[in-house]
Amino acid sequence: MMMNKKKNMRATRLVLVATLLLAVFLTLGCDAEESGDMQTIVLADITWDSARLNNAIVEKIVENGYDGYEVELIPGSTVNTLEALKAGDIDVIMELWTSNFPDYDVWVAEGELVQAGILLEDNNEGLWVPTYVIEGDAERGIEPMAPDLKTVKDLAKYSELFSDPEDPDKGVIINGPPSWTVPPTVEAKIVTYGLDEFYNVRSAGTDTALAASLSGAYEKGEPWVGYYWTPTWISGKYDITLLADEPYSDELWEDGYRCEFPHTVVTIVENPEFATNHPAIHEFLSLYDLNSQVCAELLSYMRVNEAEIDEAADYFLREYQDVWSEWVPEEVVQKTLDALV
Repeated sequence: MMMNKKKNMRATRLVLVATLLLAVFLTLGCDAEESGDMQTIVLADITWDSARLNNAIVEKIVENGYDGYEVELIPGSTVNTLEALKAGDIDVIMELWTSNFPDYDVWVAEGELVQAGILLEDNNEGLWVPTYVIEGDAERGIEPMAPDLKTVKDLAKYSELFSDPEDPDKGVIINGPPSWTVPPTVEAKIVTYGLDEFYNVRSAGTDTALAASLSGAYEKGEPWVGYYWTPTWISGKYDITLLADEPYSDELWEDGYRCEFPHTVVTIVENPEFATNHPAIHEFLSLYDLNSQVCAELLSYMRVNEAEIDEAADYFLREYQDVWSEWVPEEVVQKTLDALV
């Protein structure tokens, strides 16, 4: 009887061990299967803040709002990641400034890449002044300084207002950093308009120095004129006005830059197989539309609050739900909101 009892106990232990092993095997098998079902969306991780912010917004919506997806970021320059996208190693570039690529329309026409949507089409660059220079600011006790300043050419009447500390007989126009492509354009435009008789053009050493020049003048309520663009944290935080110029045409631009800067459309691009492989995400990206003002407000939020990219993305998802809820189905909206910390 004792032997039979021992045999029964051994048999019971073997059954328990086998059951546990089977459970472990099934659990591992399920995890492997679930892992295998996960689809990865690869985004180009380009370094500037607005591109990184858009990546973070997409990542949070895709991973939390859609089942079975994860997002991977691959760092690189615009040129490098664009080639990787064409080769199929990257799925999406969220912020492509098309004016930097003369062959962009050819690539789209020939199917080397797909334009999923337009990210920004209301961005601007040119010569700007703080709005109080023209209109004043009653709350700050600032009277209008140049009420008739409307265009770039009007600057000829106001050189004394924008006096150059290094050359008081002339005004000063602050240009972009020398490493950028824009300074020669601004300098040539000033000569073309005959403004070099009244102004010196001084280049900021870095983008940080350019921003500091404008923000420093703004905080003091002083006159300032120079090159800038949107969207930036500057345009999100401060009220600045773009001086008008002649409407853009190739003919005027090629003749001494006698017109406004060419308009740049910023697009979202995908590799050619993406829409077929991920139709729901493609649909989402085709509706993604972050206008310059909202983008500038988010960049300003980051600057003022010293917020990280992820924090700014969460802020956008909470505070701008009326914007992004138009891009995705209602269930995706709710899942994304539920996942916010």
